[in-house]
Amino acid sequence: MSERSLTAVSMYSNCGAGDFGYAKAGFEFVAMAELRARRLEVALRNHPKATGVLGDLRQTWPELVRVAKSRGAERPDLLCACPPCQGMSTAKSDRGLASNPDEGSRDPRNLLVLPIAEVVRALSPRVVVLENVTAFFRRLVRHPQTGRGVTAAALLIEMLEPFYIFYPIAVDLADFGVPQTRRRAFLTFVHLEERGLASFRSGGKIPYPEPLAGKADWRCKTLEEALKENGLPPLDAKSLIGARDPERALHCVPVWDERRYHMIESIPPRSGRSAWENNLCISCGPVDAGPDDAECALCRQPLLRPVIRDSAGTWRLIKGHRRSSYRRMYPDRPAATVTTASGKIGSDFTLHPWENRVLSPLECAIIQTFPADFQWVKETGIDSIREMIGEAVPPLFTELHGGVLAALLRGRLCGKAMMATDFRQKRAVARLREAASMHEDLGASV
Repeated sequence: MSERSLTAVSMYSNCGAGDFGYAKAGFEFVAMAELRARRLEVALRNHPKATGVLGDLRQTWPELVRVAKSRGAERPDLLCACPPCQGMSTAKSDRGLASNPDEGSRDPRNLLVLPIAEVVRALSPRVVVLENVTAFFRRLVRHPQTGRGVTAAALLIEMLEPFYIFYPIAVDLADFGVPQTRRRAFLTFVHLEERGLASFRSGGKIPYPEPLAGKADWRCKTLEEALKENGLPPLDAKSLIGARDPERALHCVPVWDERRYHMIESIPPRSGRSAWENNLCISCGPVDAGPDDAECALCRQPLLRPVIRDSAGTWRLIKGHRRSSYRRMYPDRPAATVTTASGKIGSDFTLHPWENRVLSPLECAIIQTFPADFQWVKETGIDSIREMIGEAVPPLFTELHGGVLAALLRGRLCGKAMMATDFRQKRAVARLREAASMHEDLGASV
């Protein structure tokens, strides 16, 4: 094939950051679909040749098909889809057990693979890529036609399998050079007619990038390295002046009240410890306190721990995740997963390793490997930007993935492709089979 640009269509585009990586690998996006107007505006700012489709894809997928065809993508080379993952996650108990299809079906977002199947049927893209949290391979929902328990991944496989071969992987993106621990599921479908499949199979490869982890001369990038190589000025959550960088709008953090500031200030820098471990009273200083104590034994004032006062006037510890909340990140490891709650002090691993603050949106974008020239819409609020960054697929990985897919579509064997024997694929297949074993009638789909 010639070195023409490869056409691409994006579903659930968010801000277009993950698509940015595929674009750098040679894919030109002609159509992008997103539910939220501001997110779509940001995506189109970074993919100016694309046409946007705004709205719920359960209703707008026919419009996306029409737009793609009108833009010359009657059969796109790539279809990317990153449906919302909030309903898939098992991090909150109110979402129920992953093995209970009735609990999984309470959130309609868990069946957002259905519009993907409709678009695939209408456009027959050469390659389809889907990204989600790893629970995508395990959480059961009710099959919309038969009512049986099925994972959304197995449902999509069932719908596309007559025409596509599928490749699942469960990965930590830190293994590919992303400076954070980010465990995700990917499902890549390649049309059975693709001639490039033969060279991949003969070479024992699958259409994913080769991980860096395990190579003799490689080590993961730490959070401290990622932060320091960009040379950003320090910030401090004590005052509005200290919490803002006048030269960089996205390098800013929330300002804390005095008690909250002292609580975080009391966590030793670079320690990876949390405020739950503070044995300090703001009046008495260091005191003897057990792990479940909320009050100072001397003055009965609250310790510098996450506490709340009950109706009887007694201080008690907040019910929360003591392992991960109100905790400093470790500077000598990859960052913890950047989430939509990166600006909240009580969320998982959001505190700066040595400064008294959370990470700024700009630092989160750096950890998510956003390019320096990524463009934002000025009117976008900081909280919205944090959400977009937290939900993005790191462009560093999608650029690597895009390079492998481009080689496959152009009939070449990519030497940097993942081996078919890689444990990341075996792990994903095992999870799909484990979910399928809960309902015997799923076995043929995996």
